Amino acid sequence: MRSSVLTRITTWIVAFLVGAVYGLAGTIAHTFALGWFPLGLILAIIGSAAMLVAVRMLTADRWAALATGLGMMASTLVFSGRGPGGSVIVAQAPEGQFDAGVVWTIAVPLLVALVVAWPDLSKLRPPNSTPAREN
Repeated sequence: MRSSVLTRITTWIVAFLVGAVYGLAGTIAHTFALGWFPLGLILAIIGSAAMLVAVRMLTADRWAALATGLGMMASTLVFSGRGPGGSVIVAQAPEGQFDAGVVWTIAVPLLVALVVAWPDLSKLRPPNSTPAREN
């Protein structure tokens, strides 16, 4: 019992740290664009969603996915503010232009909520049933 609890807590801590790394990478890279196309934002959202889904599927634990998402949100929050030297990583776009920073800031919590709230579909099919194959 004690080993199981320690393993789960360690998993959550590692998941939080992995999420923080992905959140930091997405926060830095979301501003990259090829002309008008926000490539960095698209890749940051896809990468973060893939990490959240992977953690949820591999661990079969909502809490691990939530820990990953909290790490992403925490690093996005910490690194999107004004730094000690006055630099800003997530700068606001001029009025009337597409603001990737706002989209990134809103997309991360939405992804986390979606992945954590997604129902566990593994319990819908009985464990010993296999689909019939036609010859």
